[in-house]
Amino acid sequence: MACTRVVFLVLIKFFILQTALSSSWQTLSGKPPVVIARGGFSGIFPDSSIQAYQLASITTSTDVTLWCDLQLTKDGVGICFPNLNLDNGSNVMNVYPNYKESFSIDFTKKELSRVGCAQSVPSRSNIFDDAYPICTINDVAETAASGLWLNVQDSAFYSQHNMNMRNFVVSISKRVRFKFISSPEITFLKSMKNSAKRTVTKLIFRFLNQDQIEPFTNQSYGSLSKNLSYIRTFSSGILVPKSYIWPVDSYLYLQPHTSLVTDAHKEGLQVFASEFANDFVIAYNYSYDPTAEYLSFIDNGNFSVDGFLSDFPVTPYRAINCFSHVDTKKAEDQAKVTIISKNGASGYFPGCTDLAYQRAADDGVDILDCNVQMSKDKIPFCLSSIDLMNITNVIETSFRNLSSVAAEIQQRSGIYTFSLTMSQIQTLKPSISNPYLASALLRNPRNKNAGSFLTLSEFLFLPNRYSSLIGILIEVENAAYLVEHQGMSVVDAVLDELKRATNQQNQTSARKILIQSTDKSVLMRFKEKKHIFHDELVYRVDENIRDVEDSAIRDIKNFAGSVVISKKSVFPTNDGFVIHKKGPDVTQRLKNSGLRVYVETFSNEFISQPFDFFSDPTLEIDCFVKGIKIDGIITDFPATTARYRKNQCYSKLNPVGTGELITFGNPMFFGPAKAPYPFLNDSDVTEPPLPEVRSQPPASAPSKSEEKTIEVPFAFITMAILVSFFISV
Repeated sequence: MACTRVVFLVLIKFFILQTALSSSWQTLSGKPPVVIARGGFSGIFPDSSIQAYQLASITTSTDVTLWCDLQLTKDGVGICFPNLNLDNGSNVMNVYPNYKESFSIDFTKKELSRVGCAQSVPSRSNIFDDAYPICTINDVAETAASGLWLNVQDSAFYSQHNMNMRNFVVSISKRVRFKFISSPEITFLKSMKNSAKRTVTKLIFRFLNQDQIEPFTNQSYGSLSKNLSYIRTFSSGILVPKSYIWPVDSYLYLQPHTSLVTDAHKEGLQVFASEFANDFVIAYNYSYDPTAEYLSFIDNGNFSVDGFLSDFPVTPYRAINCFSHVDTKKAEDQAKVTIISKNGASGYFPGCTDLAYQRAADDGVDILDCNVQMSKDKIPFCLSSIDLMNITNVIETSFRNLSSVAAEIQQRSGIYTFSLTMSQIQTLKPSISNPYLASALLRNPRNKNAGSFLTLSEFLFLPNRYSSLIGILIEVENAAYLVEHQGMSVVDAVLDELKRATNQQNQTSARKILIQSTDKSVLMRFKEKKHIFHDELVYRVDENIRDVEDSAIRDIKNFAGSVVISKKSVFPTNDGFVIHKKGPDVTQRLKNSGLRVYVETFSNEFISQPFDFFSDPTLEIDCFVKGIKIDGIITDFPATTARYRKNQCYSKLNPVGTGELITFGNPMFFGPAKAPYPFLNDSDVTEPPLPEVRSQPPASAPSKSEEKTIEVPFAFITMAILVSFFISV
C-alpha cells in the first residue's frame, strides 16, 4: 500500500531540468555541485527509511546521490541507519524491551525486520514513526538511480567486535556500485585505497568537529584541515561541516569565509559541505532562508563547494539549478505576482521603521504598507500595532503608568498609541517582532531596536525616494473605537494627509494607492469621502475561512476590488500537514468573481510553513503563485519572493503536491481532528456605518516632564516585563 501511495509523487515531475552551465561553476570539475540526500529525505520521513529514499529520488528527478550510514547486523548484513545505537532513530526499545543494549550487532537481520524507523529530531513530525522498516543496502541501491554514498562512521567499533568493515565493503562493492565512500577514520580509508577504483568510487575523508581527535594521527580534525596535502595521499575529497567554510560567531552571525575550498581545490581535492537542514537555526545573515545559505556556498564569486549533504535535498537542488548565476539586476521576472510588504521588511528590522521600509524597497517590494495609528495629538503615523507594548520599549519607560484595558481592542491591558503624543512616541525605541519566539526563532537580534518611526506624511514621500515602487497600501483598523472612545477620525486624518501630499506635488498621486481594512464601514467611508474606486479598496478577512458564500462575494464587490485572506484559508492544516487535496476553492471563487486575491503572511521561518512545503519558503511561494495563481503575496521577507520571481526554472517545474504527505502517516500519532473553518457569509461582511466624530475639547499639551522617557532601574524593568507577560498569557 505504501509503495502504491508513493506513485502520486511521480506525478509531480518536480524538476526535469539541468539548466546550469558547467562553464559557470567554480567546482573542482567545473560541473554543477552534487546533492547528497542524508538518509534520503530525512527532514520529512525518518532517516534511512525507504520512504525517505524514495521521496529524495522523486523530488529531484532522481538526480541525487543517496547517503547510507552503514551498520552491520549480528549475522553480517549491511543496513542503512544513522546511529550505532538503534535507540535513537527507531522503535527498537518498544519491540525488544528486554534488551539491555540496542546496537545493530545485537540483532540479526530477521529480528530487525520487526523494528520501524522513527524521527530522531524533536522539531520534526513523528506521524511517520514505526511505519517503515530499517533498510538494507540492497533496498537502497534499488532506489538510487543516480548513485550511492556509503558512509562508514565506526569501523573501529566493529573491529572491537570481531567484524571487519573493510572486508564487508569490498565484498558488497562487487554487487553494488558506490559513487563515494567516506569515513572520519584515516585507517579505514587507507585500507580501502587499493581496493576502490578511483574511476568508479571516490574515497572521501569526513571531518568531524574541529576539536575532536582523529584516532590514527592523534590530531584534531581542525589541525588536519590545514594539512590537505597529507589528506590527498589517501582520499579524493573531503566532507566538512559547513562552519569550516563559513564560520559563525557566538551571536550566530557569519564571519569571513575561510580559504578551505580554494586550498583544497589547489590540492586536487573535492569539497563537500555537511550539516544542512531547512529546519535548523542558521546564521541570522540568511534570515531563515535556506536557499540563501546554499547560494552563499556556490554562487559567491570566489568559490563553489562540490556538493551538499542535506536533510532536505530538494532545496539545494533548486538552488543549484534555478537560482544560481542569476543577474538579479538584468534578469526579467518569470513569475507574475505583486509583492506587498508586511510592516516593511519587518523580518529584518523593527516593523514600520525607516530601515524596514528601505530594506523592503531595496529587496524588490512592489507595494509598501503603512498600518496607520493615531497619537494623542491626532497625528497619523505608521506602526504595526495600536498597543505600544507589542513593538516598543514603552514598558521600560515612565509611560508604563498609562497602561489600560480597551476591551474592544484586546482583553489584556496595553499602552495604546492614542495615550501618547507623537513627540513622546518618537522617544521610544522600536522592537523587532518575533512571532516565533516560543520556538526560539529570533529575528536579527543585532538590529532588534534599530530604526525610527514615520508619520503618515513622511511615509507618503517614500515613493519619491524609491522609484521601483508601484504603489503604497494604507491599512486602517480600530476606526470605530477611535471615533467613539477617543474622538478621533483616522479616516479623516488619512484623507487630509493624502490631500496634503497631492497638493505638495510629491507625485504620490501618480502611484497606486490602496486602502485596506477589515471593516466594510471604513472602506465605504473612504469611497464616499474621496470617491475612491472600489479597485483601490482592499477588504481583509480577519479569520481563517473554508469558503465564501455568493452573497458575501457580491457584497464585497460593491466596496472593494481586492481581498486579503490567510494562507490557512487556502491550505488548512492539521498536525502541521496540509489536509486540502481538492484544490483552491476559496481563491478560485473569489478570482472568478473578478476580485484580486492577496494572501498573508509569508515568512521565512520554517515553522511558518506546513511540512508539505519541506520547510522551504520558496517552495511555499511557488505553490501559491504557480499552483493557486494568487495575485499578491504579503510578506515580511520581500527578498525571498523577489528572488523567486526571477528563477530560471519557472516554466519547467510543477508546484509541489499538497494534502498527500499526511496520508503516509501513522494514525496512532495523529492529534484530534480540528473543527473546519467557517464560511464567510454576508452577515460577516455587513456592519453599521462608521459613526461621526463628536466635537471634543483639544487635548492638553504635555508637560516637559512628560515629553521625555525616564530610565527605570533594571530590577523594576524586569518585574514590569514579567507582570506584562503573565497578564497576556
